[in-house]
Amino acid sequence: MSMSDPIADMLTRIRNAILREHRSVSVPFSSIKENISRVLKEEGFVGDYKVEDARVGQNLTIQLKYDSKGTSVIRKIDRVSKPGLRIHKGVDELKPLMNGQGIYIISTSHGVLSDNACRKAKVGGEVLCAVY
Repeated sequence: MSMSDPIADMLTRIRNAILREHRSVSVPFSSIKENISRVLKEEGFVGDYKVEDARVGQNLTIQLKYDSKGTSVIRKIDRVSKPGLRIHKGVDELKPLMNGQGIYIISTSHGVLSDNACRKAKVGGEVLCAVY
């Protein structure tokens, strides 16, 4: 079965795992998904991630993070730019999400970065998703 938006599939798997209070979630591997996971880890939204061999190809396993009450650190994770409607923002258009409580994950010419890193590097790009 072909998948038209693998990033949206990854985000949906993360949302579903959080609803079921799973400690980890596995998604089919791709380098863009690994880069998104790296940004989520750097910003403190997930514990860790690793690439594992599967029967066919590789899987990316993401360790989800919960607070002491058992509430997920990720309250909401949404896809912004879609295959049918790409959303690009310049560095001047990147405003903090929810007064700095959330981040945008952006695909730039410098790689996949958070909105904070984009402002520091003074680059814009395609807004992949919003996490808060």
